[in-house]
Amino acid sequence: MQPTVRRAEIQELDAVAAAFVKGSADEAVTAWVVADHPEVAEAFRAEHAPRLVERAIHDDEVWLAGTDDEIWAVSLWQKVTSADRVIAEAAEMRAMAEAAPGVRPMERLRTLTALLAEHHPREFPHRYLQAIVTVPEHRGKGAGGAILADRIKAYSDASETAFLEASTERSSRLYARNGFVRTGVTHTLPDDGPTLIPMWFRG
Repeated sequence: MQPTVRRAEIQELDAVAAAFVKGSADEAVTAWVVADHPEVAEAFRAEHAPRLVERAIHDDEVWLAGTDDEIWAVSLWQKVTSADRVIAEAAEMRAMAEAAPGVRPMERLRTLTALLAEHHPREFPHRYLQAIVTVPEHRGKGAGGAILADRIKAYSDASETAFLEASTERSSRLYARNGFVRTGVTHTLPDDGPTLIPMWFRG
């Protein structure tokens, strides 16, 4: 069965958040942030991820792939018109880390958001793929690729560009198959963290 792609609606927030949590559990950056801190992983599942998805549905775009009654993959897309948002998020995380000194996941989030704020391209406007995850039992069915193909066609038709940071070599190959091109720069997170691979789609 081929997955279909559609935009998420607020009334299905609980189902979308649940799928996002399942798909994010072993995502490279998330796993690095919460490593050896099960209480932080639980807070991510119970609090942070649902808030992130809710905000994305309200303020940005959440695109899903799957069947009529089952979500296979979730993606969060922003339309970026300035650097204000990433700078504000980095400042917020810096304040939170300073309020909880010595808590490693908070330090890692501060490092991550500072890096993203510093290196996010100042080429506006553009679409930004904040996250795309697939529920484990539905991996290998083409759900992530279906979302990418759908969004890239829409952005190409609208003469829009799109940017992302791949967190693994494998995911970078999927993005490349859908028209994204590496910038030639990478950013490796400390403490054996993943290497982020910035990529552009320019139509």
